[in-house]
Amino acid sequence: MPDGDGRRTMRAIRVRAPGGLDRLERVELPDPGVPGAGEIRVRLHASSLNFHDLGIVTGQIRSADGRIPMSDGAGVVEAVGEGVTEFAAGDHVVSCFFPGWLSGGARVSNFTTVPGDGVDGYAREVINRPAHWFTRAPAGYSHAEAATLTTAGLTAWRALVVDGGLKAGDVVLVLGTGGVSIFALQIAVAMGARVVVTSSSDEKLERARALGASHMLNYRTHPDWGIRARDWAGDGVDHVVEVGGPGTLAQSIAAVRTGGHISLIGVLTGRSGEVPTAALMVKQARLQGLIVGSREDQLDMVRGLEAVGVRPVIDRTFPLAAIADAFRYQEGAGHFGKIALSILE
Repeated sequence: MPDGDGRRTMRAIRVRAPGGLDRLERVELPDPGVPGAGEIRVRLHASSLNFHDLGIVTGQIRSADGRIPMSDGAGVVEAVGEGVTEFAAGDHVVSCFFPGWLSGGARVSNFTTVPGDGVDGYAREVINRPAHWFTRAPAGYSHAEAATLTTAGLTAWRALVVDGGLKAGDVVLVLGTGGVSIFALQIAVAMGARVVVTSSSDEKLERARALGASHMLNYRTHPDWGIRARDWAGDGVDHVVEVGGPGTLAQSIAAVRTGGHISLIGVLTGRSGEVPTAALMVKQARLQGLIVGSREDQLDMVRGLEAVGVRPVIDRTFPLAAIADAFRYQEGAGHFGKIALSILE
């Protein structure tokens, strides 16, 4: 839209200063205009919320004052710059979490290039960025569905498929029913694995059953859920999608089979704590930390999701102007799957 001087502007959200959701403010910024060489211009339609985004907007994770938040973005290519051949105007695209990590094994250990953290993110209407900052979105996905893939979807995919080598007949344990865990449940079921799900809500466990979970454990009713998961699987589970951190790791080690795989993803129970090293040694299990994945991993994931027909579970969608309410809803931890933002009014 034009401003008072006739220049084109766009709506965006900025974090005025770290310290709370009341610091989120709506601003009008200059439209980025025509993309430069190697760039694409993307009209953003949707984003989705992650624990990392919440940390940025509340100040728990330090970022630059005035940062435009949100690591996930999906929309439509409006124009391409000179030399761009992978995309064309009208293509539906989704952003990459680590724009510079194109392929290969783990090689990024900081967030300096992550949108919404080290650089401005996707809580805006339009953006011009190098073409490799995006991949195409899965065919038939809504923009909100595509926006859930950047962080949560790719994290689950890498944990199970890239790092874990998931195969039919494996048993997977997922902790809780947030975005990463529900993606992991869906991917595992689609690939022929059996899934154990934990939650404190019997209602959420029943929703997980409807998505194909084989065994449900209420961790409040069964505080020894790790042992129960191990016993249900026979000799222990093959994979654990560990999103809790130090408060749940001991139970995850109890659950995993000898020689199994634990993907250490989240820090919901804290950023540091004791590791039961003796138990991990006895299990001879692989405990692997990970943060999302590469662009090549995302390209593979998009093809995989199209092949098996997995569609993201979106609990609720908020308009961009209500972004603070969306984060308050996330803080309440009542959601199942992902929370999305609609950027277009």
